[in-house]
Amino acid sequence: MPSIQTDDIEIYYKVRGTGPPIIFIPGALSDHSAATQQLQAFSDTHTAIAYDLRGHGNTPNPHHTPYSIDQLAEDLHAFITEMGLDRPILCGVSMGGMIAQVYASRYPDQLSALVLADTFSPTFLSRRDRIERLTLMNAMAGLIRLVGYNRAKGFILWFGRKLERNQTTALQTDAFPDMDTVDAVNAVKAVAGFHTTDINLSSITVPTLILYGEHETSIIRRHVPTLSAQIPDSIVQEVPDAGHASPWDNPEFFNSTIRTFLTNQTPIETE
Repeated sequence: MPSIQTDDIEIYYKVRGTGPPIIFIPGALSDHSAATQQLQAFSDTHTAIAYDLRGHGNTPNPHHTPYSIDQLAEDLHAFITEMGLDRPILCGVSMGGMIAQVYASRYPDQLSALVLADTFSPTFLSRRDRIERLTLMNAMAGLIRLVGYNRAKGFILWFGRKLERNQTTALQTDAFPDMDTVDAVNAVKAVAGFHTTDINLSSITVPTLILYGEHETSIIRRHVPTLSAQIPDSIVQEVPDAGHASPWDNPEFFNSTIRTFLTNQTPIETE
């Protein structure tokens, strides 16, 4: 079982292929297996890596201590440092995209490119945005505490599909591993507290691709223009036939779009 010790946790990870490193950061309540199709797709040209966040999968969270997106970004920094990875590409999905935003704003010179998928910025864009985000996150945390995560999971994913107007099918219980209730609550509360994170998006200087699903909820979609406007070197692409889990709903389009983006960032050598 490949893992690496970083500060207070031992991070579990999967790696395939050789070449420039690309790290896939999973969303809340998922683990490294969320990037299985991406590891397969990019291992022919890259060292493709997926890892488990603290409290997820095979990476423990000592004493089940609550954490923030800031802490998860520092976990990532420690992981990259211990692995000896040189200017990796980051691809963060949902909460993974929040982690990637924090990392890229703090360590822009330590990356070569950034992909933000199905995620939102920390700032509340309006009163409605505040109410919808906090209500949804706090309701999820409350339900998980009340009945336990492994019982709540089915309802949460059913509701997610309803928010996407039943246009998607990827949000299924077998796609998400079982986990301790306290760990699930910690993850949801970290997302709920993302608005307290201080990020200067304009400090993200690496080329950035912003992806979102065609059937994504307004909670995510309304943040796409903000991310695009504030990150200087960024482009946006809608993923057709996809919702909040765009890497699962349409992996072919998702992967090919990233590959094209990365190809366009490769400098042309001149004699």
